[in-house]
Amino acid sequence: MYKAIIDEDTYMSILEERHSQELFDLINSSRESIRQWLEFPDKTNSVDDTKAFISRSLNRFANNNGYWAGIWHKGQIAGSIGFLRIDWDAQRTEIGYWLGSKFEGIGLMSKACNVLVVHAFNDLNLRKIEIGVATNNIKSRAIPERLGFTQEGTIRNYEQLHTQFLDRVIYGLIKDEWQQQNA
Repeated sequence: MYKAIIDEDTYMSILEERHSQELFDLINSSRESIRQWLEFPDKTNSVDDTKAFISRSLNRFANNNGYWAGIWHKGQIAGSIGFLRIDWDAQRTEIGYWLGSKFEGIGLMSKACNVLVVHAFNDLNLRKIEIGVATNNIKSRAIPERLGFTQEGTIRNYEQLHTQFLDRVIYGLIKDEWQQQNA
């Protein structure tokens, strides 16, 4: 998947080095809202940091082990989504995502996640998708819940973020369940 249409105003495409400045500007403009739940904004202090991230993502893509795509809405980069890794033996993947603050609340991420779900099950022939979210991140939790994922459990003290430990809830979707929901 190099480019996928989400709706008439929105598409996603594999991040490339040429997107480095645009992605950095989005991270920089939404730094405070993103860093509430994710650590990468604190590690993204220059365009070179964004270039390095995109380079790592392209290497994972080349090695068939996941990738990150940008989400563009009305000509502007709005966020990013991707397969964090792909376990081909277990036929499963995990989706990660984030949006710039001015693009929240308009349904972009639910639609983008749905595109990746369809891609994972139909094109990659995977059998399970997981999404892990900080337990207090209600907006982000709504996405897998809206898409029919099952809450599978909570990992306590999963990560330390800004001097506090966050629990993480894990959602899962099995291909057979998804097919039944969409029959």
